[in-house]
Amino acid sequence: MLLVRASRAVRCCCSYSLHKTVTFQARHSLYSAHKVHSNGHFHLPLSGIRCFFSGSPYWKAKKHGGEHSKAGNLTAIDDYWLEEVEEELEDLDLSPHTASLLQGAHRVFIVHPDVKWGAKKDQLSTADLQVAEAAALVHSLPNWSVVNTLIMSTKSPDSKLIFGKGNFQTLTDVIKGHPQITAVFLNVERLSSLTEKEMEEAWGVKVFDRYTVVLNIFRFNAHTKEAKLQIALAELPLLRSSLKNETAHMDQQGGGSRYIMGSGETFLEVQQRLLKEREIKIKNALEKVKKKRNLLRTQRRRREFPIISILGYTNSGKTTLIKALTGDEGLQPRDQLFATLDVTSHAGLLPCHMPVIYVDTIGFLSQLPHNLIESFSATLEDVVHSDLLIHVRDISHPETTKQKASVLSVLKNLGLPQQLLDTMIEVQNKIDLIDMPENTEDSVLSVSALHGHGLEDLKQQVETAVMKSTGRNVVTIKVNLESPQLSWLYKEASVQEVKVLPEDGTARVRVIITNSAYGKYRKLFCK
Repeated sequence: MLLVRASRAVRCCCSYSLHKTVTFQARHSLYSAHKVHSNGHFHLPLSGIRCFFSGSPYWKAKKHGGEHSKAGNLTAIDDYWLEEVEEELEDLDLSPHTASLLQGAHRVFIVHPDVKWGAKKDQLSTADLQVAEAAALVHSLPNWSVVNTLIMSTKSPDSKLIFGKGNFQTLTDVIKGHPQITAVFLNVERLSSLTEKEMEEAWGVKVFDRYTVVLNIFRFNAHTKEAKLQIALAELPLLRSSLKNETAHMDQQGGGSRYIMGSGETFLEVQQRLLKEREIKIKNALEKVKKKRNLLRTQRRRREFPIISILGYTNSGKTTLIKALTGDEGLQPRDQLFATLDVTSHAGLLPCHMPVIYVDTIGFLSQLPHNLIESFSATLEDVVHSDLLIHVRDISHPETTKQKASVLSVLKNLGLPQQLLDTMIEVQNKIDLIDMPENTEDSVLSVSALHGHGLEDLKQQVETAVMKSTGRNVVTIKVNLESPQLSWLYKEASVQEVKVLPEDGTARVRVIITNSAYGKYRKLFCK
């Protein structure tokens, strides 16, 4: 038996109150990987992460005033609410609970199963390109390196060990003949727990699939409590798979179905209950985040700021494009897969000086299990409530066609309104890296977000699309300069031009205004 004390710094995920000492068998616990101290206690580490937004466009806009500050204020509200949510959720332990997500260096051998024919063959890519993406995933992790890569043919990728007996034995000999290999990355969507276990026993090293590698990248790049919650939710299937393997092993030794003393539960039942409790806590916490986001969206709608979501395949240049459109020097794009895991809002101005909010989103990736995408559903909800979508493509990437198909597939599964999909603007980014032929599609623009090529045309097209999608109109209004009409229009609309008529103390004001705001104006001043 092992005593576990939950101090103020840490808390056991079993919902025990602070300072309460509890006992349970840690020999087979899911949490036995954590450090056991010499005094017999072990502590579950809690990493409380706080976000600071000193680089928010709001603070810059506040210094200079103007239309930008109205939209910038919304980004500041976003930051305030999300920080408040994080404070409420600090009691949740979000450190990794599976060996697949524990930190450490790895020298990785990438193995890609190559399907030569049939329904499983990828028609939009090649084995070499898929290996290159797998290597990029590995290089996204600190202290991980690629030792070598291997493309191996398989006729039955759904079989237990992926490969036939001959190829599997060849693979085993290669791995055992290179002791510098500490892990194998099998470039498939998801391995079953049984397959993973048998491979690790045969090869003597840790085995990863795309699911676990991407989760490691997510964990490394997560900087907010919300992102950590989403990763913890995505980790649960791994925990349950590990539990099945552990229980099966204990059953072979005659201990898996025994009752834990005094509890009336077997080991399996206890661990399943703990996992269920953890899942409920995480989902409840994410529900709080969801409610806060709904409140933010309500405030945005009340202020009638257009929302433009920037989405696309990972590392396509989404953050770089937002930086170019907003002029926000606080944004620091990175040439890295999944550099952005949190939805962030950034204030910008269209050419007509109308304030808008650009939303940066998590990048997409091909061959990811559906439940991993589901874990980030709260994040992707912002896309559903947008006024306009901009799909950013890395047109220089050799798999750009496949990447586009992957993004459109995810968007389709999100249940977006058809009108939102129909009006989506496609931006072919990184044209400075290729010889770009002339584009003939009206809804497609070619740009270099890094060097600014094509951005003015993009801004004009975005302005036109936003005007149409939000029901805004250009109206010329005659105002009395001695009345509060002009100041009201500056606050509630985008003033384009003011032509003063000194002979009668009036002015003709050209504004971009929504139907609802124009109705308010008429009610206030046209009696």
